[in-house]
Amino acid sequence: MSYRDKILQKLKDRQADNSFRTLIVREGLVDFFSNDYLGFARDQELYHAVLNKEAQYKLEVCNGSTGSRLLSGNTRLAEEAEAYLAAFFQVEKTLIFNSGYSANVGVLSALPQKGDTILYDELIHASLKDGARLSFADRISFKHNDLEDFEKKIKRAKGDIFVVVESIYSMDGDKAPLKEIIQIAKQYKACIIVDEAHSTGICGAYGEGFVLAEGLQDEVDIRIHTFGKAMGIHGACVAGEKIVIDYLINFSRAFIYTTAFSPHSFFSVLAAFEKLRSAQNMRDALHKNIQLFSAGLKQFDSYITSTSSIQVLKIGGNDRVKELAQTIQAQGFDVRPILSPTVKKGKERLRFCIHAFNTEEQLTDLLACIKKNL
Repeated sequence: MSYRDKILQKLKDRQADNSFRTLIVREGLVDFFSNDYLGFARDQELYHAVLNKEAQYKLEVCNGSTGSRLLSGNTRLAEEAEAYLAAFFQVEKTLIFNSGYSANVGVLSALPQKGDTILYDELIHASLKDGARLSFADRISFKHNDLEDFEKKIKRAKGDIFVVVESIYSMDGDKAPLKEIIQIAKQYKACIIVDEAHSTGICGAYGEGFVLAEGLQDEVDIRIHTFGKAMGIHGACVAGEKIVIDYLINFSRAFIYTTAFSPHSFFSVLAAFEKLRSAQNMRDALHKNIQLFSAGLKQFDSYITSTSSIQVLKIGGNDRVKELAQTIQAQGFDVRPILSPTVKKGKERLRFCIHAFNTEEQLTDLLACIKKNL
């Protein structure tokens, strides 16, 4: 059988499971699916702030970085952005990566070594799992947010131990029991890595993330902050000690062998995080909307309790959840189904992303639509 026959069969299998993925464009619907939690991606003030920074900051090259950071891509602007982020996240150093995916792969493929153990929550993002595979370290998963299973599994770990969790999980919207995980992990001198993708911009006094909001910054070794969600832009950074950042600069292939950010992207980072300091009204609006919507979802048995921007109803079955999503979309609400194999078979779901810009009328109308069709 040729490779073409093999991939054709895999595509047919996806179609048979009703899990075949396609790229689609939908316009004119109310946004309940994007990660633009604070509305920064659509914010005109932020858009013009980025342009103003570009106009004020004179560069010989404005369109591209021209190479990797270790060759021609490092600039005073890049180092200013990383210094700003280090101060914002209250760490010694940060290192910017081109995306959250590349940051997660870059950290986990470089730090753990053969003979070490990566112990991770079963629901961490695919990028973290991919990075773990590339490390050649042993990999052990524990049941989601299950402290008893975590403690049982960490006793089996060998070599240096790396514990990997997310602060807010992207498919369930729930938070990690981080204090308890740290308490157990420290008994085994484990390195703790927290993916802050869905808490950056949302949690903390100024949106610094869940770790800082909980006062755990001195207990967590490495944080990964993604910019493509609440920050409304692109990229990510790794936050930690200088020795960790120096190591990644030397050994992280995802950092070393890729073209650096363009100047425009660095300006976007600076403008977005400056705006975040004065965005309390947006965070307040978001949390108010979350409370309203989650209170409405509690009437359904399939609701997964969440206080984050991610709200979920488990439906079960690709056919059923796709049909329900299409029905809701036809009523003007852009809600997307989460299918298997993205989640385990039988745990397919509707995932609602709540934003600061959603109106009370939109939220109540969507709840009424769900009740009518579920």
